[in-house]
Amino acid sequence: MFEPKESPGERDKLAPFYSSDRPDGHIDINSGRGADNGRPPDKVDGEGGESQTRSSQHGDPFHWSLTQGTTVGRALVSAAQRLGEPSSETARLDAQVLLAHVLNQNRSWLFAHHEYELSDGDCHRYADLITRRRRREPVAYLLGRKEFYGLEFVVDQRVLIPRPETELLVDLVLAQISDRGDRPVVVADVGTGSGAIAITVAVHAPEAKVYGTDISQDALDVAEENRKRLTPEAGPQFLEGDLLSPLPEPADVIVANLPYIADEEYSGLQSDVRDYEPRVALKAGVEGLDLIERLLEQLPSKVQPRGAVLLEISPRQGEIVQKMAQDLRPKPSYVGLRRDYSGQVRMVTLEF
Repeated sequence: MFEPKESPGERDKLAPFYSSDRPDGHIDINSGRGADNGRPPDKVDGEGGESQTRSSQHGDPFHWSLTQGTTVGRALVSAAQRLGEPSSETARLDAQVLLAHVLNQNRSWLFAHHEYELSDGDCHRYADLITRRRRREPVAYLLGRKEFYGLEFVVDQRVLIPRPETELLVDLVLAQISDRGDRPVVVADVGTGSGAIAITVAVHAPEAKVYGTDISQDALDVAEENRKRLTPEAGPQFLEGDLLSPLPEPADVIVANLPYIADEEYSGLQSDVRDYEPRVALKAGVEGLDLIERLLEQLPSKVQPRGAVLLEISPRQGEIVQKMAQDLRPKPSYVGLRRDYSGQVRMVTLEF
């Protein structure tokens, strides 16, 4: 999920997930020019037929706009200039992703059509997206979609945005299913959110019976929309309720990416996470362990003999969650920690 502070090195490791035509990235705009030459203080002229108007929302004093006939090349340059440091490390990429979205094209099309002139509607839609992103609204929410494990999921502020590191959970679930041979396997994705894990497992292992649970009906509405888009003939069954309580039967594989941000860490999250993504899916008490602890308590009646449990955690929580799992009764036959693809402890694996 998330960490309160993300190092530049960690951002670099995620860069490949923002390449090609994937519809995501990060942007933010600088403050622009101040008023001068007798112009009114609430309006500042820009370049290439643009203007920036003061606005107090989210502490950002400018609204950016373009005039009809601005070319693709000019619009990209101007947007990127206003989507720069200190708030963004991917200004040019984000300017491209958002304009490609407005024009219903891919990014490579933009590079071949720098002289294409934007319509009045294009200008208004692009300016709106740029202005919202400079206020730190996540690009995935602006686009209404996010790619995860090769599938495109609908996302909005009712659900967390799927992260690349969570794809490791899917790898582990699919490995568990494969190891069990031809016998039927029941999988439970706890705290399913957008349904990214549950639906991805169902797509890649259609023989498995997959459940997704969440306490938020809003999140389940998004998950169901994704199920209809990506697995229209079958797919997971989504159930409302607390953690494992809605499950109608014990599961062979339980996977969970639950909230694990401690209360005091929440204010240190990046603003695009803290101010836009659902708090209920982030905060988990004083130590960030409230939901993980309750999930472990529910396991004895909800996991099959020889079942497996896969939990995503914060790297700082590895040893303590491992100890909590080892103290369960009945005692798991194995409790181990796994690192993600960037080398950080990210998963706890239990086998019974």
